[in-house]
Amino acid sequence: MSRLPEKSPVTCHVLDSSLGKPAAGVRLALYEHVSAGPIGSPVLFATGRTDADGRCMQLWPAATEERGVKVEGAKLVAGGQYNMMFWVKEYFQETGRKCFYPVVEITFEVENPDEHYHIPLLISPYSYTTYRGS
Repeated sequence: MSRLPEKSPVTCHVLDSSLGKPAAGVRLALYEHVSAGPIGSPVLFATGRTDADGRCMQLWPAATEERGVKVEGAKLVAGGQYNMMFWVKEYFQETGRKCFYPVVEITFEVENPDEHYHIPLLISPYSYTTYRGS
């Protein structure tokens, strides 16, 4: 039985580059692609929202308890493809702004499931950028 990791293996940080501030309250989801082919069907892995600092540090499936010990609900898979979706239109609407991209979708591949995968996202109403963080 493996214990729940102290820090989620997948985290993110969303910054509103047009304001120079963290993007708090952005709804997001992590999907795992399963089945045959280069990119299989997406299956919901976990959901979350960015905190006041624009971070989501516990983007991980719910744990279960066995004999009083929390056990992780899923694991990253070597060679697995994952997809992060950020509903940025909701964020911009809440701040009284329009945007061109209602959803930002980032697909990435896990080489080593023991590594940490941090997905920074910089957004503005008409653009976005991302990179592999540390």
